[in-house]
Amino acid sequence: MATEYLRYDKMVENALRGVVREALRQAAERGLPGNHHFYLTFRTNDAGVQIPDYLRGQYPSEMTIVLQYQFYGLEVEDEKFGVTLSFNNAHERLIIPFAAITTFADPSVTFALQFQPLSSQEGPTSMEEIEEEVTEEAERQAAKAGGAKQADDGKMGQVVALDSFRKK
Repeated sequence: MATEYLRYDKMVENALRGVVREALRQAAERGLPGNHHFYLTFRTNDAGVQIPDYLRGQYPSEMTIVLQYQFYGLEVEDEKFGVTLSFNNAHERLIIPFAAITTFADPSVTFALQFQPLSSQEGPTSMEEIEEEVTEEAERQAAKAGGAKQADDGKMGQVVALDSFRKK
């Protein structure tokens, strides 16, 4: 049986995405108070992202939108939000899953959050995928070292950092 770990990194990411969700909900209900405005950067090729084809062509991997003066129909759900923005004097509807967001900022109060990818196309997301990649990397390292022999300096094994598996 595989050892299960509490994924605190995922818990923190989800909690911080909740901050973005709540900020957008308040903006949808009451508008943006004072000088508040939001910069949202998201991956345009993530599953669930709905933007016009010409915008995807201009921004094939990542796009930043600004919610400040002219945004319409902001609707916030648990997993995504929708907003209508003006591009070259044409109103376009964008649907963006929270999982696609990479950066959220409100420069009026010097607040920003940066997120790790949640989609499976960006790297392992389940414990099974992570364990499989760790095992494969350990096997590759063992093969490079000539098998599972004990090193001359008396050390056994090798520590493998999970960060080496994250795609940047």
